[in-house]
Amino acid sequence: MSDGTLIDEVLRSTPVFDGHNDLPAALRARSGYSVEGLDAGRPELHTDLPRLRAGGVGAQFWSVYVPSTLSEPEAVVATLEQIDAVYRLAARYPDALRIAYTAADVERAYDDGRIASLLGIEGGHSLAESPGVLRSFARLGVRYVTLTHNDNTSWADSATDEPVVGGLNDTGRAIVAELNRTGVLVDLSHVAESTQRAALAVSTVPVLFSHSSARALNDHPRNVSDEVLALLPGNGGVIQLTFVPYFISADVAEWGLALQEERARLELPATPWSWPRAPRPGEDPAEVADEHAQALDTAPDDRLTSWLDAHPRPEVTVAQVADHVEHAREVAGVHHVGLGGDYDGVDHQPTGLADVSGYPVLLRELADRGWSRPELEALTGRNVLRVLRAAEEGATEPLWPTVPLR
Repeated sequence: MSDGTLIDEVLRSTPVFDGHNDLPAALRARSGYSVEGLDAGRPELHTDLPRLRAGGVGAQFWSVYVPSTLSEPEAVVATLEQIDAVYRLAARYPDALRIAYTAADVERAYDDGRIASLLGIEGGHSLAESPGVLRSFARLGVRYVTLTHNDNTSWADSATDEPVVGGLNDTGRAIVAELNRTGVLVDLSHVAESTQRAALAVSTVPVLFSHSSARALNDHPRNVSDEVLALLPGNGGVIQLTFVPYFISADVAEWGLALQEERARLELPATPWSWPRAPRPGEDPAEVADEHAQALDTAPDDRLTSWLDAHPRPEVTVAQVADHVEHAREVAGVHHVGLGGDYDGVDHQPTGLADVSGYPVLLRELADRGWSRPELEALTGRNVLRVLRAAEEGATEPLWPTVPLR
């Protein structure tokens, strides 16, 4: 059997169930939340419907990310706006997308030729320490909560902030228990290793890493150590390996730090991106998007351009991404790996994986390395479906809708 035939069979049997895509935030910034044009193709994005089909994607956790720099009440409002965007996306393209809440919903969507669309909150700041907010999000169909984003919460330490809590405090452990009770997955991407260990110790159902890579291959704080990967079989959880070049390659991570230092030396903002506002009642989304674009449209600094010309960004290969997938399989086992591309959440992806059409390229690389059909199917979707089903079965008060919301 040729690799092409094998990959086709894998994707027909078990389409890609990706752990993290930031299309909602990209739509907020680029089009004022307009969802038009995704059926014809939106080349300025990593994601549109034709490329999702070409990539063999059958289920997607849409990240309803909002920055952890927002105040918690602001974060709740912005998260609801993000959730609304996903529902409007599915309503606009009902022949392609379907909101899903359970593993059975995902499988029915597969069978009906739809891409199952699930919600993932990226950062516990969106809960505002409120059990009622958590339960309300669960009722709207949120199926995972990443315990932190780039900043600590008052109850959990982030991987990219100075540790304060020491992992999870009593509030954090209570939040994990409430997530377990309501059938919402605990996502441990972005959190400090101490938080990962604390959550693994108290979670009564399998956990998820929605978009992380292997720290043994690149000592980046967003990656997962072998010691934590080795705990996944005992918990039943899954790490969804991401494609983010900064996490895959030490060379890219070092280049990124050097760029930050150069921007600081030139007294330029650390990042040219800012969180855009959402349209107000009666506003034209295109005008709001244009306002945001104009705010970012500053003339390039010749000094920074010269530095970038002299220090080109290193490229990451599909083989390097496959190395992280294989390492996680070696340490955690083939039943504890998945894929979480982080498309539309970063500005640049590896060569061959530039957009959501690229998953078959990675699968062919793994097939060339000897991965069997059952192993590839475990990676593309079976493992994540198992974790999703385990969270449902472990819930003592499941709160997701039983009938799709219209």
